[in-house]
Amino acid sequence: MKAIVIIERGNDGTYDAYLENTENLSFGLLGQGKTVKDTMDDFLNSRDEMKAYFEEEGKPFPDDLEFVFKYDVPSFLSYYSKILSLAGLERLTGVNQGQLSHYVTGHRKPNAKTTEKIEKSLHNFAHEISQIHFV
Repeated sequence: MKAIVIIERGNDGTYDAYLENTENLSFGLLGQGKTVKDTMDDFLNSRDEMKAYFEEEGKPFPDDLEFVFKYDVPSFLSYYSKILSLAGLERLTGVNQGQLSHYVTGHRKPNAKTTEKIEKSLHNFAHEISQIHFV
């Protein structure tokens, strides 16, 4: 079973991770942290704690539970900032790096069209990279 986990940066600069929809689950999970990595780790720790609780209570816990992490733009940019520079992202997406910087710092939020443009550009780049073979 795949569950969508939303990672968002709050106004205070910390991050939250939560299940998007818990209709198919009998529990919720939450992670928090100062970085995206810390938040993901805390979220997975919450899963482990919930699983242990279910085992103690003799309740079944889904063995096939997988998470798909979805990011808001500031969280994504923050998480991958050591790999993808704003200058590189500007070349890749066509979105000005000054504007990208505003998204990272939380001064502005991208509109739906810009978010889609960034996501589509990253997916195209990932597909292109996946086609590379070395000799």
